[in-house]
Amino acid sequence: MFNPLLALFCSALLLASPAVLAQEQGPIVIKFSHVVAEDTPKGQGALLFKKLVEERLAGEVRVEVYPNSTLFGDADELEALRSNEVQMLAPSLSKFGQYTPQLQVFDLPFLFDDLAAVKRFQKRDKGQELLRSMAQHNIYGLAFWNNGMKQLSATRPLRLPADAKGLAFRIQPSDVLEAQFGLLDAQALRLPFAETFAALQSGAVQGAENPWSNIRSQNLDSVQPFITETAHGSLNYMLVSNSTFWNSIPFRTRSQLEAIIEEVSHAVGQSAERLNRRDRAQLLAAGRAELVQLSPAETAAWREAMAPLWQRYEGQIGADVLRAAQTVNRR
Repeated sequence: MFNPLLALFCSALLLASPAVLAQEQGPIVIKFSHVVAEDTPKGQGALLFKKLVEERLAGEVRVEVYPNSTLFGDADELEALRSNEVQMLAPSLSKFGQYTPQLQVFDLPFLFDDLAAVKRFQKRDKGQELLRSMAQHNIYGLAFWNNGMKQLSATRPLRLPADAKGLAFRIQPSDVLEAQFGLLDAQALRLPFAETFAALQSGAVQGAENPWSNIRSQNLDSVQPFITETAHGSLNYMLVSNSTFWNSIPFRTRSQLEAIIEEVSHAVGQSAERLNRRDRAQLLAAGRAELVQLSPAETAAWREAMAPLWQRYEGQIGADVLRAAQTVNRR
């Protein structure tokens, strides 16, 4: 017997399903903007996310990737995200300072012994709390992406902290990084990543800090004759979305996207480590820049010179966050 109420109920369920909504209204569009080349860990991560979404959520979600600052650059990408002009970014953690001071913990030099320590911290409770620390600003943290440990490059060899005196370094927009070079009696100039090569080439700045993959992908060794292997900090990104947009995605679809993000984040980490090993070897083989390797005593001198920053920023970052970061080291 025909039941009109049952028929109406079934019709409502059908109309509410994400697949049907996608067919009728078109797929959910995620514009993923970033500022680096596609052959970097971040660039490859964005492309892998697009690929997996297209394979598993065809017709429901479409991802558009805009690399190399082609859509938005360093200066305006976060505001574009907050206004939903783009739906996904992976900025370096240094760019979030105005939204939460706690993320400055990742900029403190020589706080983490190595990349393994950084990853341990990110997986622990304090690290996971930081992903949600900007919710009130409409920024929803999805995952940490790591791009490796930073090395110092310059127009002269930097073996001891005093060697940096008087030089100007390109930095990301970070008070901690500005203070870092201030301790060395050096200058710091905040510049978008896309402008780094030109600034080094022109002599507007004489140094920079980057992981090996960024140095090679931007050909910085052609304008930086010396690279000091300091591993003094890590370049980390946070994959973020617009909070309102992300929470508006139907639960089933959002869960599938989060599973893809977890898979991609693991791949990004592995890719970064592989690319940094490869690019270090290629840079040394090219021979355009001389590698400066520090002795244990020289490394200790750098660490001692930078240690005052930990205490200076403890009040902003939080003593609990700093303690949690220090406990992941094995020294």
